[in-house]
Formats: sequence, C-alpha cells, structure tokens
Amino acid sequence: MKLDTLKRNEKIWATICDIPAGSVASYGQIADIAGIPRGARQVGYALRHLPSGSTVPWYRVIQASGTIAFKIGSDAFNEQSKRLINEDVAILNGRIDMKKYRWEPDLDEFLWKPTAAWDNE
Repeated sequence: MKLDTLKRNEKIWATICDIPAGSVASYGQIADIAGIPRGARQVGYALRHLPSGSTVPWYRVIQASGTIAFKIGSDAFNEQSKRLINEDVAILNGRIDMKKYRWEPDLDEFLWKPTAAWDNE
C-alpha cells in the first residue's frame, strides 16, 4: 500500500474511532470529517483494509440512507447488526433511524478531537 493511501486510511480510521458508542455515521460523513470531500468510496476502501485485530468500530459506519451496506441475512450484516444492537442502536428491516442515531459532532469535537492532529502533518 502506498504511503499516501496508508496515511489517508489512518485518517479515516481515526475519524471512525471518534464516533461514540450508540451513534452511527455515513460513509460520506466520515469522508467529509476526515477532510476527504466526496470520498465515501475511499471510506469503504479503508474499512476493507483494516488491519487484522483492529479495534476500529467499523460497524458504526452505514449508508447515508440509514441502511447497513451488507445484504440482509449475510454474516457481515448479522455481525454489524449485533454490535449496533449491543450499543442500543435500533435496527428495523436493516435500517437505522438517522435522525435519532446519526453522530452530530459539535464544534469542540472538530477543533479538539484527537484526529485534529492529522491536519498538521
């Protein structure tokens, strides 16, 4: 993996780590916060390349429509659903209420979050 790709992935992973338990964010939202406008697909790429044993809460990232990206009934869908339910996120027919569960970081989070250090590199 090229250095710039690794650096971008690490920035995405760090942003995902900022999502609090019980909240979700869309791929596009993560890209925007990580400073990668229109980078939703890059977020998906970064998630597919998580290192083995990673503690990044990948399951908190869903589609903008509130749906889980995996096919209903698949092992990945079931795993993501189980993890979200364990954090008290309600799922109905593979959909999450984005009005209720969408992560809405405030200005302080943007300015002082740990991932803000990435912007200085």
